Amino acid sequence: MDYSPSKSTRRSSCVKLYLCSNPEDSVVERRALRESVFPRLRERCRHTLGLDVRVIDPFESSDPSCWPDENIRQQLIKECRESSSGPFLLALVGHQYGTASLPGQVEVSEYQLLLQESQQTGVCTHELERVYHRDENSIPPSYCLSSAHRHACCAQQAELQDEVEVNKNAKEDELRKVFQTTVSLCVHSGLMSPERAQSYCRSALDADLRFALDSRPDNDIIRRCLVYIHKVVNAKGERGKRQTNSQLQPQSEAATFDLKTTPTDEQLFSELCDSFLPSLITSSQLLVYTTATECDPRHGYTTARRRGYAESLCQQVYSDLVGLIDSANVSETSEDSQLGDALAREQAEQEELCDILSRFYDVIRPEEEKVRAYVEQSKQQCPLVVTGGPCTGKAVLMAHCAQQIKSWLPDCDPVVITYFCNLSINPSPKHLLLSLCYQIASRYRCTSTVRRQDSQDLSVTARTDPRGLNAGSRKPDICLSELQERLSSLLSLVPSTKQPLVLILDGLDHIENSFGPQIIGSLPSALPPCVKLILTVSSNRTQILQAIDPQSAPHCASEDSGKESGYVCVPLGLVDRKQCALLLASLLSRSGRRVTSGQQALVNQALTSCRLTLYARLLHLHTSLWHSDSDVTESSLPDGVHSSISALLDHLEQKHGSSIAGRAMSYVTLSRTGLTEAELADLLSSDNEVLSEYVQQGERPSSNMRVPQVDVERLLLDLRRFLVRRTVAGSHVLFWVSRHFKLVVAKRYLGSHEAKQEIHSAMVDYFSGRWACGNAKPLVVNQKSGPNKDTTQMETYIDRQPSSQPFVLASSYKEVGQVNLRKVLELPHHLLESNKWEELEHGLLMSLEFHQAMVRAGLLGDLVAMLDSEEGSSHSRFSRERALMASILKASACFLQSSPLQLPTVMETSLLSYVEVFPSLKPYVRDIRQDRRKKGSGLGVVHCPAPSSVPSIQCLQCDAKTRQVPLTEAAGTECGVVAEVMDDGTAWFWKGSGCDLVKISLTCEQEELKFAGVKSSRQFMLLSAQCDKLFLWDVTGPEMFLQLKDPLKTELQPKQQTLNKIEGFVACQKKLFMWWKGESFVSVFDVSSETLTHFQCQSSVTCLVCSSNGFHMYCGQEEGTVSIFDTSTSSLLGTCSNSNHNAVMLMILCENKWELACVERTGNVTLWDVAAKTQPPKLVKESFTGHKSDILNTDYSEESHTLLMCQSHQVTLWDTGDWELWDQFLAPQGRAFTYAVLSQECHLFLALLDTCPLVLVWRVSTGECVLSLEAAKQPRTLLKIDSGVICVAHDGCLTVWDSETIDAAGAAPRMGCGVKDVVVEQTGEWFYTTDGSEAVWRWRLETGLPTASFLHDGLVEKLRLSPDNIHLVTLSAEEIYVWQTETGQNILRVSGSRATDILITPNGNFGVSISDRRLSRVWKLAHGGIVCSIHLHLSDAQVSPESTFLIGRCRGDLLAASLWSGSISKRFSCVANSEHVVAFHTLSEDPDFVVVMAASGAVYTWKVAEETVCRHFQLPHMFHCQLQGFHMSSDGSYALLSTDDDSINVLDLSHVRLCSFKAEGPVIKACLDKTGCYAAYVSRPSTLERSCVCSLHARPVLTVVRLADGKRIGSVCLSKNPLTLVACKQQCVFVGFEDGSVGVYSISDIMINGGESVRCRDHLNGQLRQCPFDGAPFRWTPLANPNITWP
Repeated sequence: MDYSPSKSTRRSSCVKLYLCSNPEDSVVERRALRESVFPRLRERCRHTLGLDVRVIDPFESSDPSCWPDENIRQQLIKECRESSSGPFLLALVGHQYGTASLPGQVEVSEYQLLLQESQQTGVCTHELERVYHRDENSIPPSYCLSSAHRHACCAQQAELQDEVEVNKNAKEDELRKVFQTTVSLCVHSGLMSPERAQSYCRSALDADLRFALDSRPDNDIIRRCLVYIHKVVNAKGERGKRQTNSQLQPQSEAATFDLKTTPTDEQLFSELCDSFLPSLITSSQLLVYTTATECDPRHGYTTARRRGYAESLCQQVYSDLVGLIDSANVSETSEDSQLGDALAREQAEQEELCDILSRFYDVIRPEEEKVRAYVEQSKQQCPLVVTGGPCTGKAVLMAHCAQQIKSWLPDCDPVVITYFCNLSINPSPKHLLLSLCYQIASRYRCTSTVRRQDSQDLSVTARTDPRGLNAGSRKPDICLSELQERLSSLLSLVPSTKQPLVLILDGLDHIENSFGPQIIGSLPSALPPCVKLILTVSSNRTQILQAIDPQSAPHCASEDSGKESGYVCVPLGLVDRKQCALLLASLLSRSGRRVTSGQQALVNQALTSCRLTLYARLLHLHTSLWHSDSDVTESSLPDGVHSSISALLDHLEQKHGSSIAGRAMSYVTLSRTGLTEAELADLLSSDNEVLSEYVQQGERPSSNMRVPQVDVERLLLDLRRFLVRRTVAGSHVLFWVSRHFKLVVAKRYLGSHEAKQEIHSAMVDYFSGRWACGNAKPLVVNQKSGPNKDTTQMETYIDRQPSSQPFVLASSYKEVGQVNLRKVLELPHHLLESNKWEELEHGLLMSLEFHQAMVRAGLLGDLVAMLDSEEGSSHSRFSRERALMASILKASACFLQSSPLQLPTVMETSLLSYVEVFPSLKPYVRDIRQDRRKKGSGLGVVHCPAPSSVPSIQCLQCDAKTRQVPLTEAAGTECGVVAEVMDDGTAWFWKGSGCDLVKISLTCEQEELKFAGVKSSRQFMLLSAQCDKLFLWDVTGPEMFLQLKDPLKTELQPKQQTLNKIEGFVACQKKLFMWWKGESFVSVFDVSSETLTHFQCQSSVTCLVCSSNGFHMYCGQEEGTVSIFDTSTSSLLGTCSNSNHNAVMLMILCENKWELACVERTGNVTLWDVAAKTQPPKLVKESFTGHKSDILNTDYSEESHTLLMCQSHQVTLWDTGDWELWDQFLAPQGRAFTYAVLSQECHLFLALLDTCPLVLVWRVSTGECVLSLEAAKQPRTLLKIDSGVICVAHDGCLTVWDSETIDAAGAAPRMGCGVKDVVVEQTGEWFYTTDGSEAVWRWRLETGLPTASFLHDGLVEKLRLSPDNIHLVTLSAEEIYVWQTETGQNILRVSGSRATDILITPNGNFGVSISDRRLSRVWKLAHGGIVCSIHLHLSDAQVSPESTFLIGRCRGDLLAASLWSGSISKRFSCVANSEHVVAFHTLSEDPDFVVVMAASGAVYTWKVAEETVCRHFQLPHMFHCQLQGFHMSSDGSYALLSTDDDSINVLDLSHVRLCSFKAEGPVIKACLDKTGCYAAYVSRPSTLERSCVCSLHARPVLTVVRLADGKRIGSVCLSKNPLTLVACKQQCVFVGFEDGSVGVYSISDIMINGGESVRCRDHLNGQLRQCPFDGAPFRWTPLANPNITWP
């Protein structure tokens, strides 16, 4: 029985070729093909089609005894025919027919007939009787050839063997002659037909060809078989003929009769080549190529001629195979699943698994009727649980029932979903629930229903397009509780009486990491109507059974099923022995075998002891090896499943070799998803232990040696009933049908940790491609040397020729290659299992190629999980970098799922701001840029605009049951552990990046404690319970809670009063200083001795600080008093009090000065000198703020000497060095601060505002709000940990940011307002920006930082740069400023110009000031002297390229005013047509001409000097020119006319045509570059994208298009709204944004100039970082007063 995937439903993932040949006549040709054609073909098919190529050469071994017999060869041909995607047969027919071998089996009647006829004619048959033995176990009974004589021997190779082998071969030749003689006698006597006789005389080549081609349907031959016939004339030559004649001997006396009744080899060969094959050419379109070689009669077929033929054959074979394979797979080469969804693939894989397992249902089980009865009962609300012991067939029963359910429910259309949990490649609870949600939604196509219920929480949608590439968005960081809600909602919403749902989950109890109970708990406790749930559980897994229903006891299926609790239980018993015997007999019959009556008794005894179908199948393999004369005893049959598997492995080792069998089993067992047959062959070839078995003793191995593919195939044939194929990620992989094979293999071969490590490491080497692409692997061999032929060990390097393993299989035939899903799925697993943490982190988790492959494969969620994983965190060096990348991927998930190829652009724009913070990300960014250059086109980031936000590195929330419960209190330790106490008394802990929120459970007197609050200090957490108990946890140690007893507090706080929770504590020197709200004492607990001491104060204690050694304690109190204690003597040293007697909220002790600063409730500060311990403190200073509102919180940085005080109306910063008020920041109007903390370096502070869902970040130096951080829920408070900031929401949800990323984003340069203009120098090294304020910034493109700021006394209106880059001219408040760019000196300040615009002539000598109301002036740039005045106002004025005219529009005409006299010298008018000029443009490369656009759409060129006009053509009426958007290239080849909604209209003047480029959405900005090569535009997202809630889909997009052919070069999502768009000739696009930042993007286009003109910033080196806040631009001030005044 074939247990592989059905060919009708699954395309094969390999091309499997059987190489048919005569082994005596094809050694050279087969070797040439093996070395030069097959490896190249294999790589080509992998890269272009995603197919493996395997070639089975049955005669590859040089040892004829290793050649397979005819029966095995036929099985191999059949396997190739059925599983090959494309051609399956490659035949080489040479000039020799070959030798016929002895038949392996002859029926009894025919054999006796042969003997009888031979004996009657006097032919001796003793040798035949010796080598053939009667076997009653075969069907029909036959005489079988003994194994020692089953292989034909090549005469040529026999010459090279020793004398014993020669004698053996001679005897076999004699046997063949005797057998053929007896056959001839039978034909001569009419007892055997000539056709039957021919079957005994055929060579291996003839027999294989006829089995493959004869009587086959045309579909098995057409374009699936290749035959090459090589006819050689005069092959033997004269010498060969003489040798043949001398070897002719007279026939024996017994064979003197006429033997012409049987054909000769020449006749059979002629019939094959001249009759059989040609007939198939006409009938079945068999591809046959015939080549004739005529040799010199003197020399015959020489080695040189053979080599020449082999070379031409290789070229022809490669070309023909490529054509056949391509044509067979042309319909499959589209990117069908590459850009698809992993969940869609898994759905198909689970359906296939169900089909495969159902084929093992050979014994009808009575439990099937019970399952059917449960399914048919419409009112049954309980789940059905099928229990049974190991190997009882639970999975097979479920697969069969799943196939039958539709027939059981004929009146409806049930949706049946089966999920075999232990066979899933990702057995986590989250993935299983996500997969179930997807399958239910997909099968019901319930997109609209689900979205109506909740458009955000139920975002799993069914695929709607036929290809299924866009399957809806899913959050990669979705939590288990959300998935539980999704599943419950889906189960409640979509099933109906017309379409009930039957959900079958198998193998929950065998999932690793004990996820089974967790998954059970995620399923709804009460099944909704029209939903049936069937589970399978092993009888001994009580934990799983208890998780299904922890309260109700199970009841049998025959009991009343109307109960609302519990579950229906169906125990699956053992199979009846007779049924097992019938199954075994059926299996034996299919394989042509049976057992004798005596043997049957032993079989029945074995089946009585173990009544399992798997055991019966294993017995089939053992008993099929029996013969009627086998010595069979009770010990011949193993007594159980595991023993049978072990016996099977013994047999495989004996038959195939212990190394190849053991290693093959180990590789398959330890693989994550199974192995393809090609991968298994590669791994065995790369295994030194296996390959060394193929090295001849004392011989040097070949330089490109491999394990013969035929040996691997023969091993797999023996395992085909238990090692079957399934589809995983588009490839057919081998997997064990029962987990018990894995258990036995692991115990036998992988018992030690080192053995597992060795196998995992070997698979790491293979899937990482370590030994691919010609990298030879060393092998130690034994070699004989010296005169005594001593054996020495020698290391030789052998190219094992494994498949290359790139992450993406690039192809010259495709623009986008296929993802190597096998590497993506296997390599991370084996790196993890082999403890290669550094290689896992560097080679995968920080690899762009791996990220691209994962995203394109639909495994974005898995990638995020790997980056967030804490497994191996002790070895991780880049946990923060991984968290940042995971955060970016989460934020971009929706966009990347719909546009996976945009990953490099998304990561580059997101990471570039943080590469200085995380230098280890620089290689990642370099790889992005190198990848773009390799592709030859793209849009890269030269300078990233200042971020508006910072991605959070983690978002966590409590269990779904407590989601609506408010938070009571939260606290965090310095090392990053956070604790939360909720209003329901539960406590939750978070231990850092990669961890989830974990509920803490403590019991007291057999009752679970409820908590009231939590406080933290240093590494300690202090939990207070509602039962008035305190629990201490040192988070740096184990998870042990120490209960603190406080007898004094118990006396002061009677139990009948309300609980007074702890107000705070300070940890110092293993002592805890604790105080309570409203209490006037402090308790000191010694952690080491667990003793408690109390200190009494004058009033309620509000705060506390102690010295670093713990000897002195300072207690701040409600009435403004501070009490000082000596903790060693428990004595009061003194007190002090502030003048206002306000409560002390904070105390800061500076021990190097022995000063104590006390902060009052309203923000006043009192500084005391506490150096004299025996004297009362001395007042140093007292500062009053004058505010009456209370302080909400404080934050103190000892390193920066900064104190932050947060009040509702303002945030105040103090310099604690001299205790001076530093700055104050008022809350926005109508808002109030609720909480604030300092950033890590204190250059920023983070604050919460009432009713604001964001965390806002202010820059301290400027007072600007520079960032807004998005929290997952409404913020309540902020916590600072060692490397991050945590926002705690009202419901306990935690959002975590990295501190250094906040500092980096907050320090990014940006102007105060939106950028209104960008001017770029000709060299492209520097550019200038203005935001309409008093400043103009000069930026350096290489660093992306502003270096200078040119200040003005008024708002800057215009900005111009001279062509030589020496002068910068600005217009501010009608005054003109001229600056020297290098020195920053303001050399001219001109007043009285009344200018509204300024221009600079192309020669750089003159400036032109344009005025609407007054005279326009031409003046010298060097000293401001006026050259002339122009009286008319010229609109949209431009200076001619030769600096002679000022050209502009006036009253519908185009005028040219002389720059020397100011007079109007030239005029362009359309008076004849009564139309006016709407746009024009000068041409720098054609200075004599001006392109003019008229209102009617007419296009003219005007030659200004000669005043000649040429009308070129008329624009269609649907095209119009927008004056404000009209741009033209410098050579006049292209003109940007207008932007209409989502299209850009361009006039191609060089080809006189109109072009319209379609954008992704409404175009808001567009421009042409000066060279006329590209158009750049910014578009809003389309309507479909705007409906998406993700940030990237809602952002504007910058796109660059090549004008010559309209091809899109690249696009980038912009993080904010653009105000300015400029494209310069250095192939850079500058974008000015509304927040004052600038982005610079480089165009990479190999079609134009071979790459990028301006490389993306590659100064990603290891230079020392400086504080980004220290890089403010140098400020250049203007002249105090104008130095020139115009009249």
